[in-house]
Amino acid sequence: MLQNMDATAIRRWAAAGVDGFSRYEDELNRINVFPVADADTGTNLRLTMQSAFEALVRQPTGLAAGAAAALARGALFGARGNSGLVLSQMLRGLAEGCDGADALTARGLRAGLWRCAELATAAFAEPVQGTALTVLDAAAEAARGCDLDVLSRVADAAVEAAADALAHTPGQLPALAKAGVVDAGGRGVLVLLDALAGVIAEREQPGIACAPVPRLPRPAQSLRGVREAGSAEFDYEVMYLLDRSSEPQVGQLRAELAGLGDSVAVVGDGAGVWHVHVHCGDVGAAIEAGLAAGRPRRITVIRFADQLAASAAGAVPRFTRPRAVVAVVAGIGAQRLFRGEGAEVVASADVSQLVAAITGTRAEHVVVLPNTAFDTAAADAAAERARDAGQDVVVVPTASPVQGLAAMAVHDPSRRAGDDVVAMAEAAAATRYGELVVATEEALTWVGRCQPGDMLGLVNDEVVLIGRDIVSAGCALVDLMLSTGGEVVTALTGRAAPDGLAEALAAALRSSHPEAELTVYGGEHAGSPLLVGVE
Repeated sequence: MLQNMDATAIRRWAAAGVDGFSRYEDELNRINVFPVADADTGTNLRLTMQSAFEALVRQPTGLAAGAAAALARGALFGARGNSGLVLSQMLRGLAEGCDGADALTARGLRAGLWRCAELATAAFAEPVQGTALTVLDAAAEAARGCDLDVLSRVADAAVEAAADALAHTPGQLPALAKAGVVDAGGRGVLVLLDALAGVIAEREQPGIACAPVPRLPRPAQSLRGVREAGSAEFDYEVMYLLDRSSEPQVGQLRAELAGLGDSVAVVGDGAGVWHVHVHCGDVGAAIEAGLAAGRPRRITVIRFADQLAASAAGAVPRFTRPRAVVAVVAGIGAQRLFRGEGAEVVASADVSQLVAAITGTRAEHVVVLPNTAFDTAAADAAAERARDAGQDVVVVPTASPVQGLAAMAVHDPSRRAGDDVVAMAEAAAATRYGELVVATEEALTWVGRCQPGDMLGLVNDEVVLIGRDIVSAGCALVDLMLSTGGEVVTALTGRAAPDGLAEALAAALRSSHPEAELTVYGGEHAGSPLLVGVE
């Protein structure tokens, strides 16, 4: 039982959240009737939480506040639909509850849940009872009323109150009563709170509050024909990020959008970025309102009729296996290593090739290892396209093949998907990487002036030494990297590596760092004659 939640526990909660929304995605889609019966609440929550989780993976931190803030910002940037916006505000509220501390306490959880409810309600032009807002309000009230300074008791009180409020939502919204379901967004709130309580209690499975709901008395197809009162005329969902704006301008934007359509929500990250959402009939007017308020970007327009047609046609992908890893790897030897660890390999980070590789795995959950900082943007673009096709894809930001190998060393397909991603990301981040490159021109570096043909030793992309030949520079680079600690050294030799380099590295380590374990592989890659990882 945890007494508080540090950054590691926050990461476990984020992973459990992704896992929970993946588990309940179909159910949440099936009971989605308000505000539009477009069968996507579960998908929107999964994709939003996936975006939050990936943001945390990219920004490892030792502070609970920093981890929660990374989650909140990732959720805001990747929010899908109304439910995704509520989720982003939940995460922002809990981040504020941490109040800059290195751990989330019982007091912080009480304050954070109360802030969650405030932010979520303030986001909507016309808050509606019987929705996720009602469930979140009940959880916040129960947490605030729990005077015990015990984290697990506060979390359990919130979950119990949320479950009770969820059960009463059909009595508050006619659309829910007519369909015989509870609110899908409120159910999503409960899934995330239950995951939080589970991490605090250190249990592996969802709690009783997240037991599956009974089968619907009506077929799913009949639900898709239900639209909320007053919304039949609005055929589009418009979403965009907005910056270069202000609170007064955002308030005016919210009012203008309310005149154009319904389901209006405008939420911020507290640092000058807002996410805008509206259901409307005039897409151009919704975007023009954003232009008057600031700078819209990442504009997304969805036509509800297209979504329903795709759902009716069975466009949901069918997966043949649960997990896969796709790695960008150059060099026959290095590719052989990654394949030996179970990864699918592509030789270059062409977006189209990466998308083909990801979707070609036919796996529900895919981890992508770009293995260079330069290729991360392409990996992100490919992952986004694959997510749109229905796969869960996370890019672990490996900046070197040696970091990728460290991630593969801890990869465990039998582990829960989110936990496995966390373990891989932590292993990669814990591996310092270095390489040798050949200087092509005279230049001034941090360690002096180099000449064409000199060997440059880089650690984490910074020049740390200048050498005259590959062997001596390689030995010096490894020695320098071990000077700040480390027990395991992994080296990949490139095509330009001379004979005897592996033996020279081994001899140098026996002399200066006999405690270190060295493994050398023939990477056979072009460019750098030596890549080094130290753990």
